[in-house]
Amino acid sequence: MAGLADLSTTGVESLRVGRVAAPLREQVVDVLREAILDFRLRPGQRLIERELIEQIGVSRTTIREVLRQLAAEGLVTTIPQKGAIVVVPSPEEAAELYDVRLVLEAAAVTRFVRNATPEQLRALRAAVDEMERVAGEGSDDVRGVLRANDEFYEVLLQGAGNRAFHALLAGVQARVRVLRASSLSQPGRPAAAVGELRVVVDAIEAGDGERAAQLTAEHLEHAERAGLQAITAAGRAGDA
Repeated sequence: MAGLADLSTTGVESLRVGRVAAPLREQVVDVLREAILDFRLRPGQRLIERELIEQIGVSRTTIREVLRQLAAEGLVTTIPQKGAIVVVPSPEEAAELYDVRLVLEAAAVTRFVRNATPEQLRALRAAVDEMERVAGEGSDDVRGVLRANDEFYEVLLQGAGNRAFHALLAGVQARVRVLRASSLSQPGRPAAAVGELRVVVDAIEAGDGERAAQLTAEHLEHAERAGLQAITAAGRAGDA
């Protein structure tokens, strides 16, 4: 299992934080949370205290406080004799989260058809175009594809015009993003996801909310299969 010493191979040169106005512990939490959600720290990867101290440049006490907070957020877990690792959702937990996504995202698509402005519709199409561009540059750029995917969902939720969707998704946002990263890490999945989202946008542009919701459900079924494959593989690696 790779430690932080190997992070340079994932495009991370340093996790060291600056000394700015925010409390140091909050800075470190933000740095590690972002690394997990950007998939630089992958599900099942060990978070070794000594390496974190050296890489980030803070005390052991700070690192332990940060790991406790990330554990409370559901992003880190502690395993006896192994220490802290980036959480690997169980297949059951992942399936439950995909159920939540299906309900909320299908409803958001239907509302988007009714409420979105022409500018938001163009932004949604642009997000898919950007995702296709990044995926075409290299299937290993999971972070780039994930950022474009995040932009798609941000535009979708804004155009849906329902603040409750934002509030509901905020409670599971970190774990949902881990699922997206897991799914998009599978070979060939970014290109397939682009194709699926493109036909969703086609249906939205045609004003067919029912069709768009159906295609969203199909997209999430494909994403769930890919995500569960990645999660199962990460779980096996963590047990090794």
